[in-house]
Formats: sequence, structure tokens, C-alpha cells
Amino acid sequence: MWEYTDKVREYFLEPRNVGEVDNPDGVAEVGSIACGDALRLTFKLDENKRISEAKFKTFGCASAIASASALTEMVKGLTVEEAEKITNQDIAAYLGGLPKEKMHCSVLGQQALEKAIAYYRGVPTEVKEGEIICECFGVTDREIEQAVRKNSLSSVEEVTNYTKAGGGCGNCLDRIQEIIDRVRAEVREPVRPKMTNIQKIRMIEEILDREIRPALKNDGGDVELIDVIGNRVLLAKRGYCAVCPASQQTLKGFVEVKLRELVSPDLVVEEVTE
Repeated sequence: MWEYTDKVREYFLEPRNVGEVDNPDGVAEVGSIACGDALRLTFKLDENKRISEAKFKTFGCASAIASASALTEMVKGLTVEEAEKITNQDIAAYLGGLPKEKMHCSVLGQQALEKAIAYYRGVPTEVKEGEIICECFGVTDREIEQAVRKNSLSSVEEVTNYTKAGGGCGNCLDRIQEIIDRVRAEVREPVRPKMTNIQKIRMIEEILDREIRPALKNDGGDVELIDVIGNRVLLAKRGYCAVCPASQQTLKGFVEVKLRELVSPDLVVEEVTE
């Protein structure tokens, strides 16, 4: 049984914006019923070129429905340029976190948004680029590379959680590992100046304040930086995060991913109980 946040349950049991927009400006269909998850997203712009209406139809689990529903709420009132900045991590954070095994549902939402915006701009997106690596779920090397880069993934298990690749027969596991090793080697090519512990702490605090706390505080939660020991970031949960049953997923699936992306790919978030 998955540990779902209250907001995931709410958006699953009472989904917002189900259906299809009449005469939409943006249209997208991603995923496949044969692979377990499919999503159709439509949106419409008002006279000010802001998204005034967004609706979805989906086939999938509770997380897929909640992620699609959350996405339609998130894009309302935004320009297309503002909406295209939404990431799968933003969708997960909006819901208070997702089980790591269900992060692919937020990725599906981001893919739908990207494709709907491409439709609006008249950019063709029908051809699926790249070589199919996972035959079971039709996942390409490009999709795996993108997931590894955007989410700082470092294991085959994480790739499976975000893309489903490797979740079937398992014949592609070695190929997935090769892609991970290559991407992470490329990412590490630029030599970053070595930070002192004080510099690292200041940078982590900056990212917590700018990128992480605002999302957590939307649901009454927060985190406090207790210490940084090497690459271990010790955090204490505050507010609703201290009692939320899915807060550990938020720490690893949102906070850690953001810190790895914006500070260092080697950081590991650990909870401190007081």
C-alpha cells in the first residue's frame, strides 16, 4: 500500500478539471493504455494570452489522476512561457510529495504540458526521437537521459520510478545503467570549484529558502537545516511535515533532488529527529 499525502488523496478522490476544453489552443496525448498510464491534456488561452482553462482525461492510478489534476490547477493564469517552466518536481511538490515508485506520474504530466505547448506553437512532436531501450514500456534512450539529467538520478531503480523503463522483463537493465554512467560522467566533466563547508551550508540555505520552503509552506510544512557533514544534509521536519505520513518521500523525492540539482549531485538528505 502506497503512502499518499492528504493532497494526493484529495486530488484523486475529487479531481479538478476533468474533461476536455472546447476549441483548445493546446492539445497533447502522452503515454499508452497498453503501458498502464495515458494522459490527454487540453488548454485554452484568454485575450491576454494566459491559460484560462485546462482539462485532462487520464487512464492510470491514483497518482496519475492526482498529478494531472494538480497540473491543470497549476497552469491556470500563467502565460505559456511561465507554464513551460513547470517541472515534474513542481507537480510532486504541489501534491506534498509522491511515493518514489510513482514519480513517473508527475513526469507524464510534464511531458503532456510540453507537448501541448508545442502544439500551440505549431511545433511537430509526433515522431518519438531516440532508440527504444525498454521494449515493455516503449521508453527511449532520450527519455532516460532527460530523466537522469533533470532529476539527478543515479540508479536503475530511480530511472524505473521516473520512467517505468526496466519495470517489465528486465532485459534493458544493463543498457539503462550504461546511459546513467554516461550522463553522470558528462555532468561531472565541468570542474566545479571545491566549496568549503561554510560555503556549502550557505548555498544549501539559499536553495531551501528560494526553491524548497515556499512549496512546503503551501501545505503548512517546513524544514530546518540542522547541520551539513560532508555531503550529508541533516534536516528536521517542521509544521505539517513533522506529522505527515508521506514526508519522508518529500525529503527524498523533492528536497534531496532539488539540492542535488542546484548545489551538488553528491548530496544526501537525512532526517534528524529531536
